[in-house]
Amino acid sequence: MNPIKIEGTDLAMLPIALGTADYGTGVSREQSFRMMDQFVEGGGSVIDSARVYADWLPDGHGMSEKTVGDWLKTSGKRKQILLSTKGAHPRLSAMDVPRMSPQDIAADLEESLTALGVDEIDLYWLHRDDRSRPVGEILETLNQLKRDGKIRHFGCSNWRSDRIEEAAAYARIQGLTGFAASQIQWNLGQINEEAILDPTMVIMDETEQHFHRETGMALFAFTSQARGFFQKMEAGGVESLRESTRSAYYNEINLGRLRRAVELSRQLSVSISVIVLSYLTSQPFPVIPVIGSQTPQQVNDALAAVEVRLTPAMVKYLEEG
Repeated sequence: MNPIKIEGTDLAMLPIALGTADYGTGVSREQSFRMMDQFVEGGGSVIDSARVYADWLPDGHGMSEKTVGDWLKTSGKRKQILLSTKGAHPRLSAMDVPRMSPQDIAADLEESLTALGVDEIDLYWLHRDDRSRPVGEILETLNQLKRDGKIRHFGCSNWRSDRIEEAAAYARIQGLTGFAASQIQWNLGQINEEAILDPTMVIMDETEQHFHRETGMALFAFTSQARGFFQKMEAGGVESLRESTRSAYYNEINLGRLRRAVELSRQLSVSISVIVLSYLTSQPFPVIPVIGSQTPQQVNDALAAVEVRLTPAMVKYLEEG
């Protein structure tokens, strides 16, 4: 598959991003380095982190970014990647208290630059929204950081489309740069509503999908493999699922999608992982799945998915039920 371009930017990439939430903690430093090398050697370029990653672990703060930064230093591959990270996330102990002031955004960005060991981030994301804060103030802050040479482009993570449209209108009127892309949760599975524990997280629905279809705005999809639901169900059945995955994705709709995904994987002679990811990359607007690979084999499976393009009929078939 040819690289896709993000409209309004000079960014071009294969439609896959390597997520690093567990790097340096759940995934060892050595394994993390190995998979980042493997990802880049396989043609991938987007490596995605966040300031908040590993804050849920004792002494974990910043370990993802630090691990990526150490790899950049030792590998010398900075020019081969598009570095993506996120800031302005609420403190995990106070998720109801937004952190979207100009000072919060700037402080998180400075911490990320230090941890990553770079002067500039290619794609910087606001990790959450604060609907009580005017979008104009937020865009003014990001544009200033861009002028300062600290970020090349910026996007929004877990923002709803009405706020993105409001921000785009402000940027047009004021002659500013707007958001280059959006990042929300999306995968082949339909999540059980009772499993949605974080109300600040945005999950793909009809409204958001309509927005991206109409505007063509690029979407980075996190939790892109439904926590491995389809792969694990095919390999070992429901007993192989973690409780969190079972509670989130075990339902009749997804069992039907599993059957159809297995059928397509056999027809196309590819793994079910390829079907799950190519469902996203075969949409009528640019979608970049963010993968949370734990092993080199999972990285290989993800890279293989960019070579498969499902027809619109296949995408619709997967969605039935």
